[in-house]
Amino acid sequence: MGLTGGCAQTILVTGGSGFIGSNFIRLMLAERADVRVVNVDALTYAAAPCNLADVQDDARYAFVHADVCDKVAMADVFARFAPDVVVHFAAESHVDRSIAQPGLFQRTNVEGTLALLDAARTAWMREGGFGEGRLFVHVSTDEVYGDLPFAQADGPARSDAFAEDAPLLPRSPYAASKAAAEMFVRSYWQTYGLPAIVVRCSNNYGARQHSEKFIPKAISCALEGRTFPLYGSGCNVRDWLYVEDCCRGIGAAAVKGVAGQVYNLGGGCALSNSSLLDELRAVLRDMGFGDAAAFSVEHVADRLGHDRRYAMNCEKAARELGWRPATPFAEGLRATVAWYAERMGGRS
Repeated sequence: MGLTGGCAQTILVTGGSGFIGSNFIRLMLAERADVRVVNVDALTYAAAPCNLADVQDDARYAFVHADVCDKVAMADVFARFAPDVVVHFAAESHVDRSIAQPGLFQRTNVEGTLALLDAARTAWMREGGFGEGRLFVHVSTDEVYGDLPFAQADGPARSDAFAEDAPLLPRSPYAASKAAAEMFVRSYWQTYGLPAIVVRCSNNYGARQHSEKFIPKAISCALEGRTFPLYGSGCNVRDWLYVEDCCRGIGAAAVKGVAGQVYNLGGGCALSNSSLLDELRAVLRDMGFGDAAAFSVEHVADRLGHDRRYAMNCEKAARELGWRPATPFAEGLRATVAWYAERMGGRS
């Protein structure tokens, strides 16, 4: 499928049929009349073409079924569509799967990033160099920082949160693969001058997330009357960021980001896993799902190398990108429950 229209910018999105990628594409097409979007996705288990069913006939949208590890296919995408900006979401992202299959994460997350970097460098140099308007945006994770010791449990992000210049100390194969990919992105900026930035996002939640992730799994267990398996004591703390806020932050980075820089995007909502389940119960009760709110929890053996706490300082993004998260957690969680409940038939 080709693109039509005289738009000023073409954005290549990898992994655009997945959770964050599909939300990002929908946001770009809805709010930016000046862009065309090319979605490259291998359509692995975590992708869902239905996520973009309502934009597939948009003249500003094109889909390419391809693996980012396929160097020939990536070169062809650049030749066909001449993208100005790359937003690289495509990745294996489930920590449990990385523990079981670390090699798969090395292939997709590291080799795939390298293939895409090579395609961008070759195409952009052939087309006149790294001029204004060209940018490679690598979407990464707060997990590359590793484990942040407990200073407090729930509450706002503390001053001891990781800033962008903190050392990378990944503890899971997933986090290690994302950190390695970041190093290649940085090296292509330093060595070749490829204009590239890294965006590190905290835990996203919202519509269209795969059922293996914490919040959709908890929602489905509650609505179906199943017991939710909770790792360890449930004290592990994560910072939750509503997916639409994340996508706006990535969009701002793609416009205002400075080559060679890293930007943290966090929700400023630190919750232990047990506290998050309490928040979910409250939202379910408020929405009229009283029976679902009484779902049970079973504490199971903890995940290997389970990081205790993540927290990021996001002042750089506020200062340089003009971005802050805008969605209160209870509001975002309510919208997320409503989305899943509708697709599950409103069971309670």
